[in-house]
Amino acid sequence: MTIDPVLTRTSASPIRDKVVTADEAVRLIRNGDYLVVEGFAGQGYAEELVLALERRYLASGNPKDLSLVFTVAQGDRGDRGFVHLCHDGMLKRSMGGHYGMAPALQKLAVSGGIEAYNLPQGVLAQLVRDTGAGKPGLLTRVGLGTFADPRLGGGKVNDITVEDRVRIMEIDGEEYLFYKAFDRLDVAFLRGTTADPAGNVTMEKESLTLEALEIAIAVHNKGGLVIVQVERIAERGSLHPRDVKIPGVLVDCVVLATSPERHTQSWGSQYNPSMSGEIRQPMSRVAAMPLDPRKVIARRAAMELRPNSVVNLGIGVPEGVAAVATEEGILDYLTLTAEPGVIGGMPAGGTDFGSAVNPDAILAQPSQFDFYDGGGLDAAFLGLAQADQHGNVNVSRFGPRLAGAGGFINISQNAKAVYFLGTFLAPAHTEVVDGAIVTTQGPAAPKFLKDVDQRTFSGEYAVRSGQPVMFITERCVFVLTERGMELTEIAPGVDLQRDVLDLIEFEPVMDTPPVTMDARIFRDQPMGLGDDLLTVPLEARFSYDEKRNIFFLNLEGIAVRTEEDIQGAFVEIDQRLAAIGRQVNMVVNYDNFSLPPELADSFAACVRTTNRYCETVTRYTTSAFLRLKLADHLADRGLAPHLYESRGEAISASHSPDGGTSA
Repeated sequence: MTIDPVLTRTSASPIRDKVVTADEAVRLIRNGDYLVVEGFAGQGYAEELVLALERRYLASGNPKDLSLVFTVAQGDRGDRGFVHLCHDGMLKRSMGGHYGMAPALQKLAVSGGIEAYNLPQGVLAQLVRDTGAGKPGLLTRVGLGTFADPRLGGGKVNDITVEDRVRIMEIDGEEYLFYKAFDRLDVAFLRGTTADPAGNVTMEKESLTLEALEIAIAVHNKGGLVIVQVERIAERGSLHPRDVKIPGVLVDCVVLATSPERHTQSWGSQYNPSMSGEIRQPMSRVAAMPLDPRKVIARRAAMELRPNSVVNLGIGVPEGVAAVATEEGILDYLTLTAEPGVIGGMPAGGTDFGSAVNPDAILAQPSQFDFYDGGGLDAAFLGLAQADQHGNVNVSRFGPRLAGAGGFINISQNAKAVYFLGTFLAPAHTEVVDGAIVTTQGPAAPKFLKDVDQRTFSGEYAVRSGQPVMFITERCVFVLTERGMELTEIAPGVDLQRDVLDLIEFEPVMDTPPVTMDARIFRDQPMGLGDDLLTVPLEARFSYDEKRNIFFLNLEGIAVRTEEDIQGAFVEIDQRLAAIGRQVNMVVNYDNFSLPPELADSFAACVRTTNRYCETVTRYTTSAFLRLKLADHLADRGLAPHLYESRGEAISASHSPDGGTSA
């Protein structure tokens, strides 16, 4: 084989220095290029590069007709971010997950000034990764029943957007969505902290790593141009290989930021070392929330938290759940997460949203969504803009305003339980006075409608999959059921007819009058959630669904210590089962259940006594270790050993011919 000497490095050939100015880097961008810009609102934003691209366009009219690809639009709803790319003729199309922080881009998309797609944030992050791997696209259930579903628009924002990016596929009788990979990705704008002249990039001062590596791989493998903005240059070969997040083989140009103001960690922080993991900030300094409607909602939501659970908190009202958890001293019992990749710590709010103070880990965004999509979240607390009689939720589009789905679809569809939080009206027109809600007069938009404007969450899909869904406002609480939205709780001081029923566009399910919400929520003092979190009242551990004939037994968090503990518990269980008067399908939650080996025989003997009350028994725990341990205990004592991974699986199995087992 003959090797072209031009392609062969010799001892005399120079090693390329990839450090250039921003103006030099953007000079390489062509008309019609597909430009991928990494960032999460104001985090990871390569501002120097965007401003240089704008300067070139304003001076020459080139490059024009660009296609802009992003997961979350960069912007501050003002004069920073993507507004600098929205000049007439500069863009031809956009494809993004969240548009909310870039009003100028929203306007172009909604008005038909450009072709535009809004796809789930996690899908886009994973799609970039899969494009880089040479795959034809992404196959997933994410988006079924929402506006991303081709039967409901396929993510197209306007009428001039005609190319289909999503299609339905059926595998083994199950529906999936197939999102087409990118045919082109020509230019990447990325950001890091330190680079060497060879283009190796570290991110030690970044609050997020996002999908920087995945974008670099995809653009490089498509024959494109990878440009990385950094705040400092290191000597060649001085960067530790484990710290390098983007290897130099993927990087074409390195641009040094000309000022700290163009390389801020986020819109809210020039640099906060507790968000990058450099230090841990004392949490005692976190200020308490004032007692207002938003805190009332966050407090009611916090009552749904469970020990050792993994949780996602959305932007806006849900951010208050983290603040309440801190006030109540229960943050250490939870693992809070944010979709850009943060695990642990306290999720930051406002202009720092997406990062966390004192995180335990910072994952790549595609990996975080892999975790979410596979069911890794125990609970999600998300915003509520519109809901309807079917339990559908809209947070993505309202007339001319295009907020976009962001990570909402991935998160809400796949969490084991989802809670939607928001004020009952917009604006709320409520105050907290003397332990009660007081309503005030004034124009307001209803949030509970006959039908939502756009479907970002499918109530039908949730009911079909057995996902628990709750809607929490400062006035009342709804639970989604097979019959529709059931009104279950009402705040003290609220008139049911005047303040709730007259202000919604459908008739909720109310077999019994709603109960009054916990009085502690409305008092300006700690609620004692720590005690609640670790101690579940006995009566709350049993429930019976007469329609499905399912008896739920919640053994979560119980630590059996003595023979008396076992006998006392099973006396209560037997009494409750006997009172039903017929055999039931029992579903048992064993999460965080503890049983000493010396008491296993006694426990098994009591379990056998439930046989006469049960048609089937299905057990579950989310802990793989506990599943193995309990399965061994059961099998050794002649009991059916299988434990399911989730409540939904256990419920489904209880009604299948071969899924449930005898006790």
